[in-house]
Amino acid sequence: MEIAFLFIILFSLLLFGVPVAIALAGSSAVFILANGMPPPMVVAHRMINGVDSFPLLAVPFFILAGNLMNTAGITERIFNFALALVGWMRGGLGHVNVGASVIFAGMSGAAVADAGGLGAIEIKAMRDAKYDAGFAVGVTAASSTIGPIIPPSLPMVIYGVVAGTSIGQLFAAGFVPGIVMAVSLMLMVAFFARRRGFPRDQPFEMSLLVSSFGRAFLSLLTPVIIVGGILSGAFTPTEAAVAACAWAMFLGLVIYRTLTLRRFLRVTFDTIETTAVVLFVVAAAAIFAWILTSNRVPEAVAGMLLSASDRPWVILLLINLILLIVGCFMETVAAITILVPVLLPVAMELGIDPVHFGVIMVLNLMLGLLTPPVGMVLYVLARVARIPFERCVVSTAPFLIPLVLVLVLITFVPAVTMWLPTLIYR
Repeated sequence: MEIAFLFIILFSLLLFGVPVAIALAGSSAVFILANGMPPPMVVAHRMINGVDSFPLLAVPFFILAGNLMNTAGITERIFNFALALVGWMRGGLGHVNVGASVIFAGMSGAAVADAGGLGAIEIKAMRDAKYDAGFAVGVTAASSTIGPIIPPSLPMVIYGVVAGTSIGQLFAAGFVPGIVMAVSLMLMVAFFARRRGFPRDQPFEMSLLVSSFGRAFLSLLTPVIIVGGILSGAFTPTEAAVAACAWAMFLGLVIYRTLTLRRFLRVTFDTIETTAVVLFVVAAAAIFAWILTSNRVPEAVAGMLLSASDRPWVILLLINLILLIVGCFMETVAAITILVPVLLPVAMELGIDPVHFGVIMVLNLMLGLLTPPVGMVLYVLARVARIPFERCVVSTAPFLIPLVLVLVLITFVPAVTMWLPTLIYR
């Protein structure tokens, strides 16, 4: 009953538009005061311990790297290369949209960064080519979810910290599912292209492909440096984030000379603001999760789920439904920090590898970015495309079909996720 009171306060605050971090911290504070739990100093220590983690240093550096790439013109070079590579296909700019997101995914690791950076370029290009604005937004929103699946990934860094799981293995586990997501979205684009009679946006020209590859070559080295360095053991995920920033600054300041001091300062302040918000959510969610753990909520949830059926596939289906529902209402970082202590023990009881479960959780929560009422990616793209939020929701809905099918695949066929980390690490 006391825990129900905690959730009532939390959701009431969220319904009144209170920011997620403040809602988490506020509901926790009210619960603690009402139940005579530890003094405020203990609460403060718990919140500090929630962000006192070396792997979390990767968060601000990956955010900075993504911002630098958007500002330094790296995303535009990536888009032009993707256009030369797949723009000749029917509905070419839709395929370009997906392909550019795959490449950018190996740099930023955040869906909102993909939507805000590449999305502005992609939607403008598709509208100029007379594509329907709704279709442009739908494919852009769906392809942005690839970013946190293909390494590097900010949500996987958070999950690795909370679950005590190897971030390197999580990164490796996301690579194949990310490629499968891209293929499924391109098939969906091909379906729409044939049904609506979309044109081929430009003929294939080897000279154009070679020249655009040459202009984008140094930019395309970014995911090679990040992912290759991590998988080879040359540096940790945190060090990889620092390397990504250094490389992006080198390209922007020395090679392309598009990064001015004024732009760099703006990018720095944007990064500080975003990082502060993320870490505040992590700290607030840490105390919320501690309350749940101290009141034995994980054990109660585990017992409830395991008593619902003795078939693992049924439990997995229930867990996916829980994550999908939570993703509709809660920000990704907060959801991971709260739900991992609750659901991971259930998954391990079923014999699911924590790395496999991490990819399942992250993909579920990425789908939440495409669904109201939270739907952060939809809000960003509604502003970029200057169309109503409701139209974004309707336009994105068909692209949820291939993404849900991929979720089902990686949930019930573990080899899709675990093949690469097993090959590299075990």
